[in-house]
Amino acid sequence: MTAETLARSAALILVSSLLALGCDRAQEPDFSNTDEAASSDEETGSRDTPTADNAAAARTPTKAGARPPAPNAIPAPSDVAEAPADATRTESGLAYKVLRPGSSDNKPADADRVSVHYTGWTTDGNMFDSSIARGQPATFGVTGVIAGWTEVLKLMAEGEKVRAWIPEALAYQGRPGAPAGMLVFDIELVSILRSPTAPTDVAAAPADAERTDSGLASKVIEAGTGDAHPAETSRVRVHYTGWTTDGNMFDSSRTRGEPAVFPLNRVIAGWTEGLQLMVAGEQRRFWIPENLAYQGRPGAPAGMLVFDVELVAILD
Repeated sequence: MTAETLARSAALILVSSLLALGCDRAQEPDFSNTDEAASSDEETGSRDTPTADNAAAARTPTKAGARPPAPNAIPAPSDVAEAPADATRTESGLAYKVLRPGSSDNKPADADRVSVHYTGWTTDGNMFDSSIARGQPATFGVTGVIAGWTEVLKLMAEGEKVRAWIPEALAYQGRPGAPAGMLVFDIELVSILRSPTAPTDVAAAPADAERTDSGLASKVIEAGTGDAHPAETSRVRVHYTGWTTDGNMFDSSRTRGEPAVFPLNRVIAGWTEGLQLMVAGEQRRFWIPENLAYQGRPGAPAGMLVFDVELVAILD
């Protein structure tokens, strides 16, 4: 199973649990058919860890579909009908042209998130979506969008602006209600939000890690500033990143740019136990055995899981 497949499978399980119980965590675009970006102040709930990609609605070219045209439509470029002869073409059928070179050599990878400005048109010149028109860039995972976007983003450097002609096979593939046929996008890669890299001891807890009777292992990365510990029913605000022991990241509040909030008795058992060892401001790495994690649940991250957790605050 690839890292992308693992992340998507985990997200499906985690999202379904969280939607049933609510969420107060970093919100991000899910790019569905909604007119306004939404946010949530509910609590995260479930016996799962905070989820990877249950997002607030906003507009961008995802796999979910598209939105009606904005009233302040941006005029289409003169070459909207087809890619010009000097456009670069890839084996997949994607064509693109650099409108402005990037400011660095940094390019995003599959696990990264990006902040972009973009405008999309159909080949008859009708604009169907634009972050420019909304006045705010969109942020999303590189693999969380249509295939043509994923491909072109990984070719771009920070600061670069391109025009991409995306064939229907790499766009919405004839999905009812979505923009049809080849789509044209002007895309500016504003910034890359790198996913955290796996720690060197991700495969197993080191000899100097603390171990509890349950089998949970942990190690303090940075000492906290408080002296109070959360209780089993406390609500906490945390930043975290989770990896499988082969170093594949499957979830991270860091990449979303905002901490998660949840009650300790509504997450996996390893989190409930482990966070009670921490004080506010502390950062700790946990090695959580499978019996304290997802217990072999189909589609969830399997085996021992490793989390870097920062206890930002104990809320109650």
